[in-house]
Amino acid sequence: MNAQSDHLAETAAYECFDVQIADHIAHIRLKRPEAMNTMVRSFWSELPAIVKDIDVNARARCIVISSTGKHFCAGMDLAVFGGGGGLAASGVDHHSAVESFRHNVTHLQNSFSCLDEARMPVLVAIQGGCIGGAVDMTSACDIRYATKDAFFCIQEINIGMTADVGTFPRLCKLMPEGWVRELAYTGRRLSAAKAEQIGLVNAVFDTQEQMLDRVMATAREIASKPPLAVTGSKVMINYARDHTIKDGLDYIALWNAGMFAPPHMAEAFKARQEKRDPVFPDLLPMRRGL
Repeated sequence: MNAQSDHLAETAAYECFDVQIADHIAHIRLKRPEAMNTMVRSFWSELPAIVKDIDVNARARCIVISSTGKHFCAGMDLAVFGGGGGLAASGVDHHSAVESFRHNVTHLQNSFSCLDEARMPVLVAIQGGCIGGAVDMTSACDIRYATKDAFFCIQEINIGMTADVGTFPRLCKLMPEGWVRELAYTGRRLSAAKAEQIGLVNAVFDTQEQMLDRVMATAREIASKPPLAVTGSKVMINYARDHTIKDGLDYIALWNAGMFAPPHMAEAFKARQEKRDPVFPDLLPMRRGL
């Protein structure tokens, strides 16, 4: 990373987010507390632009997402459901509208898939309500933390629709299926305590300040590890989630055949012997085009 690229990432004007990059950690913060950080139209383009910029340009070794105000995020802003382009738009062929709608949903899904696909781990700190689309968003992160007043709600059932931006494919991998079904069918709230008990969140804290202290400490610890080994671990965990054990074993063998890095291992051993912080090379920016 260099100072100029960090400066460009931090000073871009976003409606929904603040972005700060320091000490190999990118901190993305939702900044519309007066509106419960609802997901307005700009949200869906800003988040993937920010995450992909960090990822493609290797601006950080770890990403932290947090929020402001009483609630983490109240989900999709109702105005997004309105406007043109819907299935009910007058004068539009219904069958063509359905095909277009499918692509629109895919666009929304990709706004969160970028978190899952980023080369560096994504940690999220959740306070208050994590509702509707916010469940989709946080389920795409690597690790979730919450305050004791946090709660999760698959809100879509309460407004007459089926959640479609990532809730079910991801939650069914993160928590027992019976709990997913109960929340999906009833629209009930899942408390932070129960979310920790069933494994959706890693830890629960009394205050947001305590939570952020822990999350940033974990991010710093991750950032101190060899970036190539960290990204390799994320790739393998995601691959294991989506494939059989046999496939996963084969893929890690192929990965290490090309990515095994003895110099990085030697630096880790040497730094430990010399009682100093190790120095590892960052991931390289991804090439665009030929």
